Amino acid sequence: MRLFLKTLLFFCITVGCFAQSKVDSLITSALDKKEENYFELQKHFRRVRFTNEEIDNLLDRSKKARYRLGEVFAYNLQGRARRNITEYYKAEERYKLALELSRKIKSVEAEVVTLNQLGVIYRRQDKVRGALNYHQAALAILSKLENPNKDFKVSHSISINSIGNIYLAIKQYELALDKFEESIRIQEELNDLRGLAINHQNIGYAYQNIGDLDLALENYNKSLEYNNLNKSSLGKVICHNSISNVLIKQGKYNEAYNYINEVVPVAKGLENRYYLSEVYNTLGWSLIKLNKLKDAEDYLYKSLKIGTDNNIPSSLTVSYLHLSELHQKERNYKEALEHFQSSIEIDKKTFNEKNVRWVTNLMSNFEDEVKSNEIVRLDREKKIAELNLTKSRNILIITFVSLALFSVVLYSIYRQRLLKNDKKILMLEQEALQSQMNPHFVFNALNSIKLYIINNEQKNAVYYLNKFSKLIRNILDASKVKEVSLSEELSTMNLYMSIENIRFSNEIEYSEKVDENINLEGIKVPPLILQPFLENAIWHGLSSKKGSKKVSLEVHKVSDDFIQIDIEDNGVGREQAFKIKKNKSLNRKSIGIDLTKQRLQNFTNEFKDDFALNYYDLKDKEGNATGTKVSIKIPLS
Repeated sequence: MRLFLKTLLFFCITVGCFAQSKVDSLITSALDKKEENYFELQKHFRRVRFTNEEIDNLLDRSKKARYRLGEVFAYNLQGRARRNITEYYKAEERYKLALELSRKIKSVEAEVVTLNQLGVIYRRQDKVRGALNYHQAALAILSKLENPNKDFKVSHSISINSIGNIYLAIKQYELALDKFEESIRIQEELNDLRGLAINHQNIGYAYQNIGDLDLALENYNKSLEYNNLNKSSLGKVICHNSISNVLIKQGKYNEAYNYINEVVPVAKGLENRYYLSEVYNTLGWSLIKLNKLKDAEDYLYKSLKIGTDNNIPSSLTVSYLHLSELHQKERNYKEALEHFQSSIEIDKKTFNEKNVRWVTNLMSNFEDEVKSNEIVRLDREKKIAELNLTKSRNILIITFVSLALFSVVLYSIYRQRLLKNDKKILMLEQEALQSQMNPHFVFNALNSIKLYIINNEQKNAVYYLNKFSKLIRNILDASKVKEVSLSEELSTMNLYMSIENIRFSNEIEYSEKVDENINLEGIKVPPLILQPFLENAIWHGLSSKKGSKKVSLEVHKVSDDFIQIDIEDNGVGREQAFKIKKNKSLNRKSIGIDLTKQRLQNFTNEFKDDFALNYYDLKDKEGNATGTKVSIKIPLS
């Protein structure tokens, strides 16, 4: 027996020394070669699982050899090691050293990788604005690259995925889904198993919060398949935790308990406190449902301690919520209430802070865009003024020369210059006009009116041509101002609906109802602010519907400080519209609603109250979709 133990000890020491020797050998060869491409340096160490001592060794030797890229790589390894045990402050410190050095040596690859890692650190701490800034900085660099290689494409997908996670954090699930689908397209092209696993996990989380548990479970299982192919223990823990949560919501408590209990030893071995706290929370919840309250309490308090020690707000919110449910079952209502209030306070504080940061950043981006467009517009106007001045000056010169010399040749030259200036002015004016008009709508509207002409329906052609010309004039007038009266806006929308209705053979019944106590002339709104909602009602709600098609617009005063505009359609509903859009071979990404929200936010910035935008899914008694209603609440002062 003693001989066996000695042999085993000798074997372990030999294996350890061999592994150490292998890492030392790889570090030595890296320092000899001094690779200048960060991605290639990553590949050099791709099979190595560094210990903290080995990372420190790499950093020290890189400094001595003046190998700056090696230092950046070591700092990033230290940051990841600290992140995995939720020491976010220390991780951030290491990553910032890596970022500073990567910029100093002008390594674009290292800078992009480090920016994305910093974004993840900030997101884990619910610092949404900081996370967004770092990921956007990475995307800004990537967008300037011509013909990016596979490694840059992977970094691009990571940035997009992370922005999707930010949308998840602020509960903008549909926006998050768009980002994850965009990231998946890149990862499928690259056959990036780890990226595909992460994105399907995130898509499952979005669907879970939307309320579609079947789609959530489908994506969680896809993520688990990719993690198993990639042999990722962390991925397995994350997927089991998510699937168990869905099973609990489906009432499958025993199955959920067995599923999460399977990965508890794996989660403990990873030393990742963030995910260990999530596993304990889910395990505790499943035990509550199975009425094993003592065991449940032990796990929930373990999770609570991890969340408190490591400042993980999301974990604390869930721990307090489950403890509240546990004490309710024990009929200890005082503690149940206290824990429930703690959960609400943490969630409310975190979510409100995120919203403030997000809106601030979004407004900053929007204002930058507005300023940029204003500079372009002023530049064009300046060029037009200069050309007009040149035109007037040339006319004066040529007139005097013509009167003095009666020269046909000079007059001919004058005419040439005049035509050239006119052409430049026309081109600039067309460019300015194009930025205010939707060419697809104009083309389709004119096509529809053309059919009346072809079919010799002169009255209809003239009638709709008049309406079309009024609509275009209103659009052009609106492009020159920041706000219009609500009366003007409703008039323009009436014209817009008339023109769009031609495409549906006038099947759409459009109605407007305005509260008699409202002075439409005295209420100001941003121009064309209602058009995207009407367009959505037509093309997403009614275009796929058979039978009666109705759109109604109601304006009523909800208080002395607010008016509310309701746009309601009897279409197929948002869920069916989403499925139809998903099944289309070619999807056009719409940014109209997002931009409208930004414009409303910008418009109400100086008001004491904010605007509100809500969607309502209309259903009959059997739960079938009967349409959609959008409510826009606009402050009056």
